[in-house]
Amino acid sequence: MTQQSILVVDDEPPMRKLLSSNLKASGFDVRTAADGSEALKLIDEHRFDLLLLDVGIPGPTGMQVHETVRRDTELSVLIVSGRRRERDEIQALNLGADDYLSNPFGVAELLARVNALLRRVNQGARGPVAPYGYQGLEIDFAARRVTVHGVRLSLTRREFDVLAYFARNAGKVMLHRQVLQAIWGGEYGDESDYVWTFVQRIRRKLEPDRSHPRYVLTEPGVGYRMPESD
Repeated sequence: MTQQSILVVDDEPPMRKLLSSNLKASGFDVRTAADGSEALKLIDEHRFDLLLLDVGIPGPTGMQVHETVRRDTELSVLIVSGRRRERDEIQALNLGADDYLSNPFGVAELLARVNALLRRVNQGARGPVAPYGYQGLEIDFAARRVTVHGVRLSLTRREFDVLAYFARNAGKVMLHRQVLQAIWGGEYGDESDYVWTFVQRIRRKLEPDRSHPRYVLTEPGVGYRMPESD
């Protein structure tokens, strides 16, 4: 089995050592970077399965590195931050992060988050072979391709996973907890803001009129659903 590769980016040597040593002890191939320039160089030179990124690193900043990664790759990103404010978490998720872990955290929680993200990478698309289609929206699960009236949309890996989950369950109302545990893993259940944030990101790219969604519909106080294929 191919060893999965993780890049740890943190400007504090003790934290860098803590993260890398625990990940290596769990069987991962780990490289480290102390700043944004070194991180981008490594990402350009090597293939990684996951990026653990501290937002407070020196130039380019963590957020600038994150924006570059999101623009140029499908690399999964776990933001690791000493900031515990909800608005920082929401900002990171809005910018395309797959998950957010605030310090202090335990090694067990770190490994649970990492393994949950890597499971999604390994699983890829699962479900029906037939594409989903509704009023100009086409989702090809096998090719991980989404088009609206023939125009291909650029979705992150996690955005596609969320949208595909709704589409595979078209016609059913999916609870926040169901979405969290299906997409992020069984360790999740109370982070309903994750689902809301990703639905907003998907709607920005997908819906002609976000104030009157056509494809991803809200069931107030319950969850979300997509119409059945037409």
